[in-house]
Amino acid sequence: MALTDSREAGSIRRRSLLVGGAALGASGFALGGTGCARVPSGDALARLRSQRTVRLGIAGEVPYGYIDEQGAFTGEAPELAKVVFKRLGIDRVQPVATGFGSLIPGLNAQQFDVVSAGMYIKKERCAQVLFSDPEYQMLDSFIVRKGNPLGLRSYDDAVRKRARLATGTGYAQIGYAVAAGYPEKDIVILQDQVAGLNAVESGRVDVFAGTALTAREVVKKSSRAEATEAFAAVVDGKEQIDGGGFAFRLTDGDLRDAFNAEIHKMKRSGELFRILRRFGFTESEMTTLTAEELCR
Repeated sequence: MALTDSREAGSIRRRSLLVGGAALGASGFALGGTGCARVPSGDALARLRSQRTVRLGIAGEVPYGYIDEQGAFTGEAPELAKVVFKRLGIDRVQPVATGFGSLIPGLNAQQFDVVSAGMYIKKERCAQVLFSDPEYQMLDSFIVRKGNPLGLRSYDDAVRKRARLATGTGYAQIGYAVAAGYPEKDIVILQDQVAGLNAVESGRVDVFAGTALTAREVVKKSSRAEATEAFAAVVDGKEQIDGGGFAFRLTDGDLRDAFNAEIHKMKRSGELFRILRRFGFTESEMTTLTAEELCR
C-alpha cells in the first residue's frame, strides 16, 4: 500500500469501515475476543494455535484490506492471510479496523497480532516491526482528467507545470513528490483514492498520485478521468519500486518465518497470483524482492 510514515498520525478510515464495523459479527468469521484468554507462554505461533484465532489489523484501503459494502472482510492481504493461517493451524481470523497511522502502534500494543494491510516495506518501519517478504511490488500512477490535458506523467512534470497535486493521507507519494521538488505545503491531502478521483473530476486538483493499482481500479467507472501509465518515482537519482507485506512484532520472528515459508510455496505454485489477481493485480506486480532488500 502506498503509505509513508511522514503523515501516519492520521486515522481516517474508508467509508466502508464505517459500514462494516457494525457488521463484523455477521461477516462469517469468528470474532470472539481473545485478549484475556489464558494461553501458554512460548512462541507466537504456538500461542495463536492455542487461541485458534489471529487478529488482523486492517486500515480499510481497497484493494489491500477492507470491509466491503456487504460487511464482508476482504482484500488481497486478508484473503491471503485466511489461507496462510489456516495452513499454520489457526482456523479463525478476526479483523481489527483502525487508521493506517495506528497499525504499527496497535500491533506493538498487542491490539492485534499481525498487520494485514499490504503495508509498504520501508527502512524506517523495519526498525519497528518484522516484515514478511512482499506479496507484490508496485509502481505509481496519476489520476488525471480525460486526455491528460497537462501531460502529467511523472512528479517532475507536476513540478514543472505547477500542477495542483493531491494524494492520500499517509501515502508514500507525499515523499516522492517532495523529493521531486514539489512544495509539501502545497500538496492537497485527501482521504483516499475515491476522494482523489472526485477532486480530479470536479477540477479542484489537476492530479491525484497513488499506486498504479489503485489508480487504474478507481477510474474504471469514470467517464471524466483516466489513469496514466505506471511509472517509478525517482528519489536521489534512484527509481523506487515498492513492495507490500505483512508486519509482525519484533519478538515474533517464529511466526513471521512460518508465514514466509507458506508465502514462498504459494509464489512457486502460482497460488499467490491467483488470489491477488481477483483484486486487480497483474503478473508484472508479482515479485521476487525480499524484505531484507527493501529494509535496506
